[in-house]
Amino acid sequence: MAFSVNNQPRIIYMGTPEISAIVLRGMIEAGFNIVALITNEDKPVGRKKELEPTPTKKVAATHHIPVYQPHRIREDNAFLKDIPCDIIVTMAYGQIVPKEVLDHPSIGCINLHGSLLPKLRGAAPIQRSIMEGDKVTGVTLMQMVDKMDAGVMYDKKEVVIEDNDNYTSLSIKIGEAAKDLIVEDLLKYANGKLPGLAQKEEEVTFAAKIKPTDEHLSLDMEATDLVNMIRGLSLTPGGYFLLEGKKLKVFGAVIDRKGEEAPIGTILSLKKGVFLQAKGAVLSLSSLQLEGKKSMDAKSFANGNQNLLGKVLK
Repeated sequence: MAFSVNNQPRIIYMGTPEISAIVLRGMIEAGFNIVALITNEDKPVGRKKELEPTPTKKVAATHHIPVYQPHRIREDNAFLKDIPCDIIVTMAYGQIVPKEVLDHPSIGCINLHGSLLPKLRGAAPIQRSIMEGDKVTGVTLMQMVDKMDAGVMYDKKEVVIEDNDNYTSLSIKIGEAAKDLIVEDLLKYANGKLPGLAQKEEEVTFAAKIKPTDEHLSLDMEATDLVNMIRGLSLTPGGYFLLEGKKLKVFGAVIDRKGEEAPIGTILSLKKGVFLQAKGAVLSLSSLQLEGKKSMDAKSFANGNQNLLGKVLK
């Protein structure tokens, strides 16, 4: 049976964060037949710890799409037997998808991965591409198999990483590219007209999950690498230095000038911003948040913390 605009395959979509919501919204607007959403559980937010629906769940609710939120999809997937589908599409679901789920659709499972495979398989490809100083990344449409990001590749779309991109802004760009890719290719895949290309194992690299220890910014890094680390952690979760035992989160930084003769980590100036001695250069920090305080721009932070001049971050 050939699928077409007027004869759509039944699709289960799996995804959780905002980048995934961009794709889901685009698929709905393109007229695809989304029969269900599988997303992670709602999380408590704010001081009152009220449950916040996932970004994809908000999209699904607007369009009256049934939503399923198993705590662990590997253990809780029996509900799928009541949801016939032809294709499962995933982007940033957040859990490893087990074989019994991969075997459920009549045609197959495809995934949108936020890198140009085989480079940067794994949990944090967008963050790691920035941290590694890449100038180009992208999204890959690939077959889902029972091994992390190892399936054949069906198509790719490149995304340029600008110098002012951080994790948040690049995620939006990759989400838009992923949306365009799936809208362009889904019917081709459904009709068997999208040949797959095997990944070259010798070219595989991995994007390790961001751990809490990664968030503590290392002043041992060269200034350029430190800037990239800050960008890769911004706006969430945010990288930090320690200032007299308190976390000082930094959400943006650029190299301002050559390094001065001062200990690395010294706050050199609070005139019109915050200037930090890094390894080989002076950084201008553009957005900061001291533990227990609100985030603010560098000029406001400097004006309210003149006593920090000469302090050394750790």
